[in-house]
Amino acid sequence: MLSTNLREQSSFIVRCFHLLDCLLVIGYLWLLVVWYRVPWSPYYTRLEIITFVLCLIAFQSFQLYRSWRGWRFYIEFLYILRAWITVVGLLLFYFFIFKISHAYSRVVFMIWSTTTPLLLFAVHVVARRMLSIIRSQGKNVRRAVIAGAGDLGMNVVREIEQMPWAGIEILGFFDDKVDEENLDQVMGKPILGNIASIKSYLSKNDIDYVYIALPMRAEKKIFAILRECRSLGARIYLIPDLYVYGLHHAEIQSLGKLLILNFNPHTEWKRGFDVIFSLCVLICTLPLSLVIALLIKLDDGGPVFYRHKRITATGKEFDCLKFRTMRVGADHELHHLLADNPELKKEWEAHFKLKNDPRVTRIGRFLRRTSLDEFPQFLNVLKGDMSVVGARPIVGRELKDFYKESAGRYCSMKPGITGPWQVGRRSDVEDYTERVEMDDWYILNYSLWNDIKIIGKTIVSMIRGNGAY
Repeated sequence: MLSTNLREQSSFIVRCFHLLDCLLVIGYLWLLVVWYRVPWSPYYTRLEIITFVLCLIAFQSFQLYRSWRGWRFYIEFLYILRAWITVVGLLLFYFFIFKISHAYSRVVFMIWSTTTPLLLFAVHVVARRMLSIIRSQGKNVRRAVIAGAGDLGMNVVREIEQMPWAGIEILGFFDDKVDEENLDQVMGKPILGNIASIKSYLSKNDIDYVYIALPMRAEKKIFAILRECRSLGARIYLIPDLYVYGLHHAEIQSLGKLLILNFNPHTEWKRGFDVIFSLCVLICTLPLSLVIALLIKLDDGGPVFYRHKRITATGKEFDCLKFRTMRVGADHELHHLLADNPELKKEWEAHFKLKNDPRVTRIGRFLRRTSLDEFPQFLNVLKGDMSVVGARPIVGRELKDFYKESAGRYCSMKPGITGPWQVGRRSDVEDYTERVEMDDWYILNYSLWNDIKIIGKTIVSMIRGNGAY
């Protein structure tokens, strides 16, 4: 029998909020009709009634009134947008079937259909802010416990503590370490008992959420929690231990009747963005590139471009292009240079580049400082060997010596012309492991918005010349 403390998803407040959204939509339409002085007719009355009914159904069907605790704002906006596109699509179908589009102002309908989701989202954001204020006062708080006090369980606590507006209070952990190691607390949260005691704890206490943060090898314990605790009043969430595999972007797919996890990063959108952005950059900077090529050629008569083997997706090598910034034959000079200078050899082994490299030409020094030497890499992007934003292009030795456990993650995506390392301290980073961590961060958190932010920061770094040599 379900416990009486189980919160109903469709509470009175949620139903009122649902009704308010529907009234807001038709009220906004009425306001636009009045504002543009469009004569009111029975057609608009029918449109208001039909729209209200469609919103009532669509908004609930797309789960706009689920609990958004812990969700990012843009996710809620996407749900609002999908629901509204469905409503508008059905209205357009209604206009087409009955051939009545002429009865409505096209300007009013266009403004109404394009701005309504923004209005709804603004109202939802205000509602979230109000809830945040209420929750900061200790009201409307949800109580949660975590099954598993390992790294995954501690990550859950860290994430929730970074979202105080979510109003989730972690009461403690359940873990068998309490029996094995006599452990009494983790991260300041008490160990409430072993895994087997969760059932009795839930039956005696008012708990809203149970987060299962156990490793996948503990499937028997996970099944026991799901089997015994789902009827005790708390909502149960299983947090997959995908961190073990080092990929966050896994998605559930089907293979016949089977469910499978796809660990291959979804980067199709990146390819389209890369091609369009690279073409724009190459076209806009063509005069500058021709001037740079001419200056390099006039300096010593050597080749304009420098090709160097780098690692791309799946571990394959490709010729990474740059404007040549060193003397002709600089690769052959390196061996003798490092043999005669132990300090330079140590610097090279740590960073794979030299801060005051004597092989760099005059024009090369300027190109490196401004990062203009990397412009030819947009040709690599068009060819498909690189992305505009990604991990650093590295050589095979770096992958073998420094990436180790991160090598698989690195080879899952194409390297980028720019990335977190380039917009940070760049070559000023002393610890190579910090560079690896930056690459890991990007691969695990890539998104279109992150790419746009990194591109913006890259432009600022180029102007300032931070850490470039």
